[in-house]
Amino acid sequence: MMIAKHKKAFSMITSIFVIVIMATVGTLVVNMTGKTIKETTTQYRKEQAMLLAKSYTEFAIMAVTADNRTSECIEDIDGNNIIATDSNGQGYQVQTRIYYIGNDGTAHLTSKCSVSRILASDVVTDGSDLQIIVDVYVQYKELDNPASKWITYHRRTLQKI
Repeated sequence: MMIAKHKKAFSMITSIFVIVIMATVGTLVVNMTGKTIKETTTQYRKEQAMLLAKSYTEFAIMAVTADNRTSECIEDIDGNNIIATDSNGQGYQVQTRIYYIGNDGTAHLTSKCSVSRILASDVVTDGSDLQIIVDVYVQYKELDNPASKWITYHRRTLQKI
């Protein structure tokens, strides 16, 4: 009878040991899964910001190219509501600033644009006398921490017009 009690006690100790090991492994798996999800979400948000910045850069170049600059000067293109931005920072805020270098061959550029947006009017290059600098700022927040500060992705492009 003494041997049967010993086997039951050994089986119980073995079972408790296995349960503790399984709980530890389960905790590690859940912890690693949470970190992987956060890293993936962070990477996704950054990639979206990069794509938005590229899109707004191309849109700004097309807008300036299509504009004859006789009625107004395109200086800003903002898209704060392109992807719904709410108070929790779920979306993206996009600000595009356009600066002019050179001369468009007329007096319209200097008369219609703000002085702060014309960086130089005496630059001459082969093929085109007008260049633009497009600064795009895309802001977003971490999804799991809406109280965090805005993260800003900045893209600068120099383009001949």
